[in-house]
Amino acid sequence: MADESSGDKTEAATPRRRQEAHDSGQFGKSRDLNQAALLLAALLTLSMTAHNIMDSFRKLMLGLLGNQYWGSSQELLDNVLRISLPQMFRILAPVMLVVFIVAILINGLQIGFQVRWNKLMPNLAALNPFKGVGRLFAGQNWMQVAMNILKVVILSAIAWADIRSEMPVILSLVAMEFPANFFAGAGIIYDLAWRMAMALLIIAAADWIYQKWKFERDIRMSKQEIKDETKSMDGDPNIKGRRRQLARKMIIQRIHRDVPKADVVVTNPTELAIALKYDPESMAAPRVVAKGAGFLAARIRQIAIQNGVPIVERKPLAQALYKTVDVGSEVPAEFYKTIAEILAYVYELSGKGLRRMKQAV
Repeated sequence: MADESSGDKTEAATPRRRQEAHDSGQFGKSRDLNQAALLLAALLTLSMTAHNIMDSFRKLMLGLLGNQYWGSSQELLDNVLRISLPQMFRILAPVMLVVFIVAILINGLQIGFQVRWNKLMPNLAALNPFKGVGRLFAGQNWMQVAMNILKVVILSAIAWADIRSEMPVILSLVAMEFPANFFAGAGIIYDLAWRMAMALLIIAAADWIYQKWKFERDIRMSKQEIKDETKSMDGDPNIKGRRRQLARKMIIQRIHRDVPKADVVVTNPTELAIALKYDPESMAAPRVVAKGAGFLAARIRQIAIQNGVPIVERKPLAQALYKTVDVGSEVPAEFYKTIAEILAYVYELSGKGLRRMKQAV
């Protein structure tokens, strides 16, 4: 009781609450995981295409430096851009394509492959720097600030240790000729990038676990919120009660209207009651005009007695008709023989069969 009155959010989120959070752009998502995945994808692609990339750049540079038709500096700039930009785009296209695909996949795996157009709409309030600083130091974001500081410290330590160990090679680059110094420097940078990418991946895994936990905590609900949601989904109990009363009233009205016209009522004998009617001129088969269980069965028997409608006890037939045939539907062919015997018996008792024979003559 104390929990309900205080409104503490101690209950796991319902599917509806979870969907509302997703629709509003709230997810258990780690940005660090995106960065680590993109960096690793770029490094892997570079390791597989480095030879082709370097060969393509070499040919591009030879082509640019070998041309002798450059005029003014403006013409030089125009020609360099015109020739180099399409070539550079073509050379780097595999890396950009892989990074683009990985970005889609890693985001899809974290938040699902859905386009949320409301997140694409511009939000001028988000550009307020003071509001951003306030969010940064909000109580729930202290953990994120600490994670960011820890990430910077770890990556800086890795970079410093790697550069310090490679310092003799770095200092010797000035004495080396091109392209040897270029490849040596590129190797140092590549190795450093791999170490930082692996460290970032470990940090991102921890951040992803934290973000998932934080998301589940943030969308928790109180017991009162769950009750309110259930009420809103199921409808107000008073309204549901009135609907049930109206539905029962309509059923009783139909029973009062149709049972007096029935030819026979088949019972179970007290739990179920099914009223049958058969008119060979307008019906292809006997039809269920009313059925009920419990209270409704008792009402059908009462109306049948008041109106002189015969009541016949057939337990298996009553159970089968109640389960398989809706009100207003004709009975299936498998029941024809049994119902025909009942109707023949009823007609014989009431003389209804004799009257129909005289009408036919």
